[in-house]
Amino acid sequence: MASVTFKGNPVTLLGQEVKVGDSAPNFTVLANDMSEVSLSSSKGKVRLISVIPSIDTGVCDAQTRKFNEEAAKLDNVEVLTVSVDLPFAQKRWCAAAGIENVQTVSDHRDLSFGEAYGVIMQELRLLARSVFVVDSNDKVTYVEYVSEGTDHPNYEAAIAAVKAAN
Repeated sequence: MASVTFKGNPVTLLGQEVKVGDSAPNFTVLANDMSEVSLSSSKGKVRLISVIPSIDTGVCDAQTRKFNEEAAKLDNVEVLTVSVDLPFAQKRWCAAAGIENVQTVSDHRDLSFGEAYGVIMQELRLLARSVFVVDSNDKVTYVEYVSEGTDHPNYEAAIAAVKAAN
């Protein structure tokens, strides 16, 4: 299992660790309108899945804005930002931030995504910062479990992986 700290303190990740080459696990999360979203909702597209602890924090805000900016330049790519924030909070944040190219989705209901991708921080009931790229055939082509939860992911490597998978 990936080794992760949050604010310098080790955390226990729950769920199944995902590796490059794996078939992407399915999941069910909630869109901002409370409708269900799953991996199969964007079947046939490349998916960049950006996972954050909470949209209302500085690094999470910056990560979502960065991938929103990059998503505008990509064709046939679905960008999901997953957190356990409530859908209402995600919707409010997206409206205030002018986010239009990323779909924020909430895993608050049953941690379906967190369990499937091994990113539940047990001690905090938040998701660990991570990035996954899934190709149009539902194969995982890129995985980054960010080792310190308050650090940024490797944006350049993630975007390169999206372009290579497209």
